[in-house]
Amino acid sequence: MVGYNTKEPLINIDEFQIFSGEVVVLTGVSGIGKTTLLKTIAGLVKPINGTVNVCDRKLPSKPKRGEIGYIPQSLGLVRHASVIHNVMIGANAGMKKFWNPIPSLLAKDVADKAISAMDLTSHQYRLIRKLSGGQQRRVATARTLAQRPRLILADEFLSELDDNTKEKVLSEVLKYVQEENAALVVIEHDIKRAREMGDRIFLIKERKLIEIDKNSISEEE
Repeated sequence: MVGYNTKEPLINIDEFQIFSGEVVVLTGVSGIGKTTLLKTIAGLVKPINGTVNVCDRKLPSKPKRGEIGYIPQSLGLVRHASVIHNVMIGANAGMKKFWNPIPSLLAKDVADKAISAMDLTSHQYRLIRKLSGGQQRRVATARTLAQRPRLILADEFLSELDDNTKEKVLSEVLKYVQEENAALVVIEHDIKRAREMGDRIFLIKERKLIEIDKNSISEEE
C-alpha cells in the first residue's frame, strides 16, 4: 500500500514486479500517486504496509550505492556547481559498486561519455543555474547514465525538451537499458510515447495499479 496516510492510501498494490532489461511506464492523471510510487521504490517513502524488494534488498535495507538511479521532477542538481561536477557525482557513486585502483580516472571518462551522449560537451563547465530547463534535464539524465545503475526511476524526465532532443535523450536511455540489462520505470503522460518506449504500461486509477494493453489504451486515458 503506497501513500502517506493509512486512512487514505494513494495506491493499493497486490504485486508489482519489474524485470531486468524492461521498460515500465506509469501513467494516470496528476496527483494520483505516480511520483509517490517511484519514491517508494527508491526507498524515499516508506510503504504504508507490505514489502518492497529492490536490487536484491528488502527495504529499508538499502541496495548497494549507485544501483538505483533516480531522476526526480525537481532534478536534484547542485545549482551552483558545473555540469561536469554534477555528472561526476553520479559517476563516482557508480564506481563505488566495485573495487578499482583508479576510480577517479574511470569516473571522469564515464562522466565525459554521458555528457557527450546528452550533447552537453560544450556546456560541461557551465553552472547549472545558467542553463535552460531542458539543458538541466539533460544534465540530470547524464548524471544517472554515468552512475551505471541497475534500475532507473524517471519522473517525466522528457518534459521541457523539444521533439528532436526528446528522441535523442530517450534513445540514449533505452540504449543503456538494453546494453546493460538494466530496468527503467518512467512516468509518462504522452500515451503515444508510452506505447513506443514501454514494454509494459501501468495505469493508476481509483487507487489501483492496472496493467493495460499498450495497443488498446486510448490517448484519453
